[in-house]
Amino acid sequence: MPRRRISMRKIREVLRLKFEHGLSDRKIARSCRISRRSVAEYIRRVKAAGVSWDRAKDMDDLTLEKLLFPGGSGAKQEGRPVPDWSYVHSELKRRGVTLSLLWQEYKEANPDGYQYSWFCREYGRWLSKADVVMRQSHRGGEKLFVDYAGQTVPVIDGNTGEVKEAQIFVAVMGASNYTYVEATWSQSLVDWIGSHVRAFSFFGGVPAVIVPDNLRSGVTKASFYDPEINPTYKEMAGHYGTVVLPTRVRRPRDKAKVEAGVRIVEQWILARLRNHTFFSLDELNRKIKALLESLNKRPFQKLPGSRKSMFESLDAPLLKPLPRVPYEFAEWKKVKVSIDYHVEVGGHYYSVPYHLYRKRVEVRYTAKTVEIFYKNKRVASHVRSHQKGRHTTVKEHMPASHKRYSEWSPERFLKWAEKIGPHLRELTEIILTSRPYPEQAYRTLLGIFRLGEIYSN
Repeated sequence: MPRRRISMRKIREVLRLKFEHGLSDRKIARSCRISRRSVAEYIRRVKAAGVSWDRAKDMDDLTLEKLLFPGGSGAKQEGRPVPDWSYVHSELKRRGVTLSLLWQEYKEANPDGYQYSWFCREYGRWLSKADVVMRQSHRGGEKLFVDYAGQTVPVIDGNTGEVKEAQIFVAVMGASNYTYVEATWSQSLVDWIGSHVRAFSFFGGVPAVIVPDNLRSGVTKASFYDPEINPTYKEMAGHYGTVVLPTRVRRPRDKAKVEAGVRIVEQWILARLRNHTFFSLDELNRKIKALLESLNKRPFQKLPGSRKSMFESLDAPLLKPLPRVPYEFAEWKKVKVSIDYHVEVGGHYYSVPYHLYRKRVEVRYTAKTVEIFYKNKRVASHVRSHQKGRHTTVKEHMPASHKRYSEWSPERFLKWAEKIGPHLRELTEIILTSRPYPEQAYRTLLGIFRLGEIYSN
């Protein structure tokens, strides 16, 4: 059964993309990296259960799991007007506009004009002579292609003289080629997400789909990622009401748009900066901003207008509105609850309900908060602390009596220490009494006792 192969988190993503965004099974399968058969099965199950997505998305994983898994010649004739194919190509990017509609408008203006089969064939021939980017037809407001340029820009630290290579983030709207560019210090997850947030602000709205070339280019540690899309990236997309749809492997046309955008950025912006010396990232971004404005206003060679004018007419009217509050960067990690019913984030320890001891939970943490989830249900929330080695403990998370842990107790540690020697017992007593709650000492004591496995008691 499909359920055995993927998590409830992914099933929720399948249902979200289907019922909130109306994506086809094929696109959902590409986004979630599963088969179309699995997508169809999960959608069938939720429909058979007779539950709406509005209800299902508020259920915890266990409840939802039980619900879904219960047991022509081409020769033109003299005198006939030939359509403006660049206009036809531009109009096709508008939502709902088809070749049939454009041909009807052409015939209304030119009753003696060519027939529909000729119209389609000749447009195809014109398109085949255009470059690869022009041949791709993207609807207005539909897709935003994102990637990093291959080139970097050196920035000198004025105090130390150290040279750092700034990374160049590029985002290109599919219909208009309207482009956003910025420099960041790295391709780490925090910079990757931050660049998206600033790009949405630059465009003044949100596209229906984000198309990254290679997700892993936006992170420095592979452990940040699930096998497919990083949960932080998915969460950001959900916050903005958009969808992440990666380019397909071995499908070069999928990423032709952003590759062409990167090439133009390298030629029209980065090449012009090659002889400049920068002493801060802000200085570099100010120069990029000025050159970017010029690039977006530069007239097309083969189409009427510019990136900016095309964006204003094609993309801008169809972008989704920005949310009231920008996305706050959050990271996720999967951890196993320790014997002291705490989980570690950045060297600090946060409590969870004691009955989750030895369970695997998910932790979402921002600069200000730490939230712990079990089966997609939040079980604990704390204010973020950056004091390493300290504990943040909620009394309600503690067991009513330490005796509930028959296998772990202060008495057990004391007896264990006494077998090794009186000095270790004395140290154990000091550590146990130095903490507000004895359980907070268990992790430290285990680390000490394990030294005996390495060096002998």
